[in-house]
Amino acid sequence: MSVFERWLSLWVALCIIAGILLGHFLPGLFHAIGRAEIARINLPVAVLVWLMIIPMLLKIDFGALGKVRRHWRGIIVTLLVNWAVKPFSMALLGWVFLGWLFRPYLPADQIPAYIAGLVLLAAAPCTAMVFVWSHLCRGEPHFTLSQVALNDSIMILAFAPIVGLLLGLSAITVPWETLFLSVVLYILVPLAIAQVMRNRVRARRGAEGLAELGRLLQPLSVMALLATIVLLFGFQGQQIVERPLVIGLLAVPILVQVYFNAGLAYLLNRTAGEAHCVAGPSALIGASNFFELAVATAISLFGFDSGAALATVVGVLIEVPVMLSVVGIVNATRGWYERGAAVQRNMPRSGTGPRVLS
Repeated sequence: MSVFERWLSLWVALCIIAGILLGHFLPGLFHAIGRAEIARINLPVAVLVWLMIIPMLLKIDFGALGKVRRHWRGIIVTLLVNWAVKPFSMALLGWVFLGWLFRPYLPADQIPAYIAGLVLLAAAPCTAMVFVWSHLCRGEPHFTLSQVALNDSIMILAFAPIVGLLLGLSAITVPWETLFLSVVLYILVPLAIAQVMRNRVRARRGAEGLAELGRLLQPLSVMALLATIVLLFGFQGQQIVERPLVIGLLAVPILVQVYFNAGLAYLLNRTAGEAHCVAGPSALIGASNFFELAVATAISLFGFDSGAALATVVGVLIEVPVMLSVVGIVNATRGWYERGAAVQRNMPRSGTGPRVLS
């Protein structure tokens, strides 16, 4: 890692502060940027996401995707945490924290809406940003892509029934245009661009040229990540300054949820004997959220100024810094993870390390 990347946590903290200050003192600028959207998807943020994930997608070799099946344990763990644990644990945490512990400090008429917003967050697993988290923890890119595609497919069928069940609603208005456009903008378009670049560079300069291109683009990816943080916090700078207590209280169950689900997926993968390069992205996929869909659904169901919309926005605000902290934990515990008995049994006989797809 470069010196700049080693101090990434510091740059993130500075960008959070800069975003809040700029959003508070220059609200007109951020409102104008925020209005540049289609189906609740902000186009400047989408471009920044492209810059973040295209260097990671350059590693994808479609010919190697079939080998992902050897990591069936990681696939089962990820699906279990995402769909059988995460939405229901968030509903429980929302009731415990907002409906009980923090009730005296929150507007009583908004508490059900706050909890609804948390459920909407948890019922939508993350898509594009997962590639960033997977790259930072040296995760297997083919496994990450396969899990993102699988989650997107399941989300089309399961999102509305799960949300309806947990919120007691007979019908859910899913913003399908947001869901489908997000998949196109955040997955299909950057993946197509990356594959065109990959094929052309490999044809002209081989594997060494492709590796050099990845190194050249990496700083651009980090800068795009930091610019995204400034934008996300700038969009909500006024709310953070005006309602810091509510924002802080809503963040608590989201933080607990992230660490709980990430830890559960990480430990289950270790118990199952899965490689660390799979356990890392599995934990991160299980913890992160598809906040564009959550925000759009909250607005369509409860209104723009509702407590549900605010709760989903808090999820947006803490997504990047908290996921970076999970990445740090996954990287710091790699030695402990690989000393697990089940992991050792599934390592190659030569003892050279966990199996990684080429």
